[in-house]
Amino acid sequence: MVKHIVMWKLKEENREENAKIIKERLEALTAVIPEIQHIEVGRNFTDSDMAYDLALYTEFDNRQDLETYQNHPAHRAVAEFVAEVRTARAVADYEK
Repeated sequence: MVKHIVMWKLKEENREENAKIIKERLEALTAVIPEIQHIEVGRNFTDSDMAYDLALYTEFDNRQDLETYQNHPAHRAVAEFVAEVRTARAVADYEK
């Protein structure tokens, strides 16, 4: 099992709306990318400068499925939007 975790800090302008859009678009990927075994997208509620605004947690059967997900056109479209509205990104991938 491969776990893929990503966190983003979003630009101030339209932060709440962009977080909502990102969450909806990421969750919709399960309908078009069968390799996604599990997905969670959560909005941070902690008021801290160290906190990220949005977190993504996904599970895949193996590294190949993660790669398929990352290169899928639907995922790439979401990633392009996120790149336009974020200021920082952190990622961790691991096997369990």
